[in-house]
Amino acid sequence: MENLLRKDDTFFVAGHNGMVGSAIVRDLKKNGYCDKKKGGQLYIKNRSELDLTCSNDVDEWFKKYRPKIVIIASAKVGGIYANYKYPYDFISENLKIEQNIIEASYLYGTRRLLFLGSSCIYPKFPNLPIKEEELLSSYLEKTNEPYAIAKIAGIKLCEAIRRQKDFDAISLMPTNLYGPGDNYSSEDSHVMASLLKKFIMAKRNGSKEVTCWGTGKPLREFLHVDDLGKACIHALEKWNPNDKNSPIDKYGEKLLYLNVGSGQEISIKNLAKKIAKLTNFEGEIIWDKNKPDGTFRKNLDISRIKSIGWEPKINLDEGISMEIKNIEDALNNKSDKGESLKNFF
Repeated sequence: MENLLRKDDTFFVAGHNGMVGSAIVRDLKKNGYCDKKKGGQLYIKNRSELDLTCSNDVDEWFKKYRPKIVIIASAKVGGIYANYKYPYDFISENLKIEQNIIEASYLYGTRRLLFLGSSCIYPKFPNLPIKEEELLSSYLEKTNEPYAIAKIAGIKLCEAIRRQKDFDAISLMPTNLYGPGDNYSSEDSHVMASLLKKFIMAKRNGSKEVTCWGTGKPLREFLHVDDLGKACIHALEKWNPNDKNSPIDKYGEKLLYLNVGSGQEISIKNLAKKIAKLTNFEGEIIWDKNKPDGTFRKNLDISRIKSIGWEPKINLDEGISMEIKNIEDALNNKSDKGESLKNFF
């Protein structure tokens, strides 16, 4: 396949400090992009420097710098509790970020744009494993509906601007992520980070028990964020939806968004047991059944992205072990390894 990226391309990674954005930046540099000696450039801006929710600020920045490749990894994210408590923030902030960046990219000469969605865009009770066609086939899980609606809007913005303006925008839908840079805040963390924090701190504090939300029965699919980073670069390099051999849906239409996952499922209960074992926690695991479970299953069909040459490399045991080591090293050395550890205590 022809490489659709060039070494002299200029890149803007929105959300470069986040778990996903930092993984993408690592893989870009690993593959020789963003090297000034080759004419490349990486543009990164903190929120204090560029407020992505402000259309005027985004427009002015794009007008000045005009990046050729744009990756939207910036989003307001959180777990069940955060989605329940701040529904307006989740839908409003994410809609603004998507609209502002996509429109400015088109107006100021971006050549390729990659938008990152989430597997929560799919219905609460989809056909399994979830193919891309399941989008909008039924109602959403209520606990993250505002966030999901914003992400669906982002996908549809990319589809619409591609069809109406011939702008090269594509989207990827990752499953549940974990790894370096994850958010360990008690309010905002997702299930993997929440469980890692619970068991690591229980072990360090000598606790006799750990309480987990729900029944533990739901099944989840997890992907290490470094695998997602590689998927993003691979898609930008190799995936042209206009190619005759590019993935199509069951109706024969071009697919403009692809699932990204591991292809493997594990119950939350077994995940907790696995983390307990890997952290050497030997106490009791208690399940608070008064807390919500969320969607019961949502494993993704990843056959389409595999058809363009990408597949996950990091298995769950390896990935969890690596992240436990990262956390322990940071806690023991009082280092700044992993910015999110500021929320660990």
